[in-house]
Amino acid sequence: MGIQPQLSVRRGRAAVEFYRQAFGAIEVYRVGGTDENPEVVSQLRIGEDLFWVSDESPEHENFSPESIGGGTVRMLLIVADPDTSVAQAVAAGAAEVAQVTDEHGWRLGRVRDPFGHHWEIGKPLVEWPPHLH
Repeated sequence: MGIQPQLSVRRGRAAVEFYRQAFGAIEVYRVGGTDENPEVVSQLRIGEDLFWVSDESPEHENFSPESIGGGTVRMLLIVADPDTSVAQAVAAGAAEVAQVTDEHGWRLGRVRDPFGHHWEIGKPLVEWPPHLH
């Protein structure tokens, strides 16, 4: 059991390549994404976590952030070095939304990928999750 997000994008093949360059994602499964069948459905892995990327399909009510003017979900990428990871994402084509800073027990920054999805990139600075009383 578990949850694996699926990101709808325009230009799916380019998105897969961006996630490789920006976050070191490894593609573990793919359908399509060829010149003959350009639409792609791809499963990617970052560390031990999996997520999917697919071309949007409005006919199935799957829209990219570019189609709806923004997204409804933020991805949280937990890394050892948020500063370097944000810089790598920006170098790969992401736009910085918020600089990496320390707040609320995290070192955290945010980027918007070229496909409209927001990624918070950070690490906890305290034992996480905190003990709730």
